[in-house]
Amino acid sequence: MNSPILQLLVLAGIAIFLVLRLRSVLGTRDGFEQPKGQPAPTSRRDKRDFEVIEGGPDLDITDHAPEGSDMAKALAAMKRAEPSFGVSDFLSGARGAYEMILMGFERGEIEPLVPFLDPDVYETFQQVVDQRTEQGLTVEAEFIGVRELSLSDATFDETTRRAEITVKYVGELTSVVKDANGQVIEGSPTAVKRQKDIWTYARVMGSNDPNWQLVATDE
Repeated sequence: MNSPILQLLVLAGIAIFLVLRLRSVLGTRDGFEQPKGQPAPTSRRDKRDFEVIEGGPDLDITDHAPEGSDMAKALAAMKRAEPSFGVSDFLSGARGAYEMILMGFERGEIEPLVPFLDPDVYETFQQVVDQRTEQGLTVEAEFIGVRELSLSDATFDETTRRAEITVKYVGELTSVVKDANGQVIEGSPTAVKRQKDIWTYARVMGSNDPNWQLVATDE
């Protein structure tokens, strides 16, 4: 074998040996590698996903109120004052309260509603019930359900911690008004009517009393 060729083979063997030794010590590196002691950079997408999870909007609020609105800010303040408060939970309770209060009023059975009514609202309801009794009128009503329910307004007083939430309802029911002789003078026992109501509930956040009170009614 020629001497130059032999020398080339020897040099190639030495080069391969050195490469293998370097790989065993340093390892293999593909592309850019972050220097030791420094955290690896996050991609723009990873950063965006993290921000949405940690600092994004509160869906319990933005599902019911426009983000950044006065109503949304008031709801957020309520949550800060009472962390266990939830907007969706409140609206679920407001749905049940609507049926309970509306049917109690229609049937003249408002005494059990005292814990859920502001004194002024209770007095107004009582006056209407008393007038019916004086005229010999009775109401027979059946609740069908809540067709629509939405948040209409919300306010919060940081000083008194008093929260007010206004809910818009569209309810369905049957209602019949009868005179002292049992004759129907208004309504139908079979015709379902829609009733629109705007009710405002109030409560001091953080108080021991969990009940929200109906403080205003409108249509």
